[in-house]
Amino acid sequence: MAKEEKSIARRQPNAIQRYFRETVGELKKVNWPSRREATNLTVVVLAVTFGMSVVLGLLDYIYTWFFRILLSLA
Repeated sequence: MAKEEKSIARRQPNAIQRYFRETVGELKKVNWPSRREATNLTVVVLAVTFGMSVVLGLLDYIYTWFFRILLSLA
């Protein structure tokens, strides 16, 4: 009986092997975007990032100007 338990324990994959096997299985289930979709989404992300940097830069400039005037009056 003890011999059977040892052989069963040896046949089970260790945690690292199981992790990689399950990871590969999950990656096969993923619905990957096409090259065109990936390119379009990248352009959208870059455009939004650029637009937000312009908006935040303008706000920073306006607040700096406003507080410079406000502090010069004090």
